[in-house]
Amino acid sequence: MAKMYFRYGAMNCGKTTVLLQVAHNYEEQGMKILLIKPSIDKKAGTKVSSRIGLEREVDLLLTANETIRENLRNGNISFDNLNCILVDEAQFLTKEQVNELWIISKLCDIPVICYGLKTNFKGELFEGSKAIVEKADTLEEASTICKCGNKARFNARLENGVYVTEGSEVAIDGIDAEYESLCGKCYVQKVLRIEKY
Repeated sequence: MAKMYFRYGAMNCGKTTVLLQVAHNYEEQGMKILLIKPSIDKKAGTKVSSRIGLEREVDLLLTANETIRENLRNGNISFDNLNCILVDEAQFLTKEQVNELWIISKLCDIPVICYGLKTNFKGELFEGSKAIVEKADTLEEASTICKCGNKARFNARLENGVYVTEGSEVAIDGIDAEYESLCGKCYVQKVLRIEKY
């Protein structure tokens, strides 16, 4: 029985770079992958793109109202000889889409590896991330560092150079907003503006 994985981390920890390397590794061995990205992620259009310049076209750009089964029926994708499903920006999946991917991993015996953020700029779980955490067989945290040198686990949003805690949950980095990866202490001090307790 295949597993569902969640490989998560703060922004700039290299999730997409690792996803692209995993895709390459499968294909180098003659195996077939299906690369999915939620369409809400406007960055790079129909591609997944890493910060170091690697990119690749997705096989399925999934809208919030679509299911993978619908795309199978319509002939948009095929499970023939499929060895792995990779999902970039998995935090933007709906709960129903996550459940469908989990069921596919179990009934079709296809590993599903989801890459994404666990929490939003408010420090709260995204809908997709929450569903993945609830269903995933394996959780793996990727790490990056805060400007202070500690491990960064939080995604802070800046508007006009000021940290904010209000606004729409979805604002794409480099398009709608600017983000910074912070450790817990820097998040409390800079974003929540609490110096002493």
